[in-house]
Amino acid sequence: MKKGEILEGTVERIEFPNKGIVVCEEGSCVVKNALPGQRVSFRVSKARKGKAEGRLLEVLEKSPLETGSPCSCFGGCGGCTYLSLRYEEQLRIKEEQVKKLLESVLWKQKKKYVYEGIKPSPMPYEYRNKMEFTFGDEEKDGPLALGMHKRGSFYDIVTVDGCRIVDGDYRKILKCALDYFSDRKVSFFHRLRHEGYLRHLLVRKAAKTGEILIALVTTTQEEHDLAPFSDALLQLELEGKIVGILHTKNDSNADVVQNEGTEILYGQDYFYDELLGLKFRISEFSFFQTNTYGAEVLYKTVKDYIGLSARSDKKMQTVFDLYSGTGTIAQMMSDVAGKVIGVEIVEEAVEAARKNAEMNRLDNCEFIAGDVLKVIDEIDEKPDFIILDPPRDGVHPKALKKIIGYGVERLIYISCKPTSLVRDLEVFLENGYEVERAAAVDQFPWTANVETVCLLSKLHSDQHIEVELQMDELDLTAAESKATYDEIKDYVLEHTGLKVSSLYIAQVKEKCGIIERVNYNLPKSENSRQPKCPPEKETAIREALEHFQMIK
Repeated sequence: MKKGEILEGTVERIEFPNKGIVVCEEGSCVVKNALPGQRVSFRVSKARKGKAEGRLLEVLEKSPLETGSPCSCFGGCGGCTYLSLRYEEQLRIKEEQVKKLLESVLWKQKKKYVYEGIKPSPMPYEYRNKMEFTFGDEEKDGPLALGMHKRGSFYDIVTVDGCRIVDGDYRKILKCALDYFSDRKVSFFHRLRHEGYLRHLLVRKAAKTGEILIALVTTTQEEHDLAPFSDALLQLELEGKIVGILHTKNDSNADVVQNEGTEILYGQDYFYDELLGLKFRISEFSFFQTNTYGAEVLYKTVKDYIGLSARSDKKMQTVFDLYSGTGTIAQMMSDVAGKVIGVEIVEEAVEAARKNAEMNRLDNCEFIAGDVLKVIDEIDEKPDFIILDPPRDGVHPKALKKIIGYGVERLIYISCKPTSLVRDLEVFLENGYEVERAAAVDQFPWTANVETVCLLSKLHSDQHIEVELQMDELDLTAAESKATYDEIKDYVLEHTGLKVSSLYIAQVKEKCGIIERVNYNLPKSENSRQPKCPPEKETAIREALEHFQMIK
């Protein structure tokens, strides 16, 4: 294949997230936004070292798997990927994608893990509780549009008045806003010229209470009386109830909903929703799972995994919920833990988590604002269990190292991007963990995205490694059998606040005449220089050795 060539081929399979593997006479090529079984034409955009990528030009023949789309915008709108397939077929595709990614790493572990497949969304259609519609035009200098970005385009907007992943209230609100501003010829913000007024229409609707919050996001380049717009929205006949209409100002050049000041046009700036019996107060920018009923499936899975891990005779004392957002997971886990500590970098989310915990009368949840990488060094408590729910890009490598350093027996990793998950799982495997169970959850039907939950456990050599020993090898001294390196580190940290390495412990043990099976003092090369244990840490290690009766 050569760059610029226009070729034809058949889509053999789809790899996560939406990479169609197209096979033709010239070889195979990755083409996004195709479906398995389709015959397509594409232009080769990259070709090097036997790998090629292409841009979809046309679907020449539909896939036999396609049954038609219930949405008139499908194909033009960049929101949905699998809407023309049966729901069971898109579940199968996602299930296989996640399994393939997991197997790419987990083949390395000796113990087999249980893959539970994919859990469907209770509501495949009209499931979203939040939409950020964008103002623009579908073609240059065309009429005002309000909806989603056109597939493959940064500038063009498709009006999604027939969108099927939101309910009828969203469609009515979208049409009302579009008609209102079109009639008055109000300008939209041009992303190239950085000129104009209308930017976004944010709509949030509670799945359980039906409460609706609407925010119009504009620049400050023009002034308009928005009271008539608010009145037009309030006159709509909706299934739900509008509890707040906001005007948010944003003069940033970035194409994101950003708050540079908010005015309440009607009602309040928050609404309430419920999740597994708990109540949550949600504002314009609060993080909350976009599929409420799917989130209940996700969190029930997490609770089931914790149930498999918890001892039957008592609760886990301390659970860390890292990347906790508005504290949804932490509050869900409050009944199975003595204390839950949530860490989240967004201060507004932390404040919301505290208020929600207070509203739900949960006194065993603590929320800390800050970067996980830095905050976990400042927490005095040690976790018995850890729940990770990081952003799409996964856990920062330095934070991951610190999390592994806690040495918890089990932890749960929740991921909305399985490629990031498997990258982090590889690090866990290298550091003595293995995956016991895994499941995919279809939080985002019809899109290319999928949620994955993994239960990991710490590998213990006496349980998992078979070794044949001769009697003359069993010459352990009494001191060697007293305490492990991790136990010594834990004792030193708890009693002195100091963190000591295995190297420092080995150096002190050598001074005390304790025989080492593994020589931690050996340098990697003859010329390398090693750090020596500082006096205050040597004293602390000696105290630990005395405590474990390894020295007198």
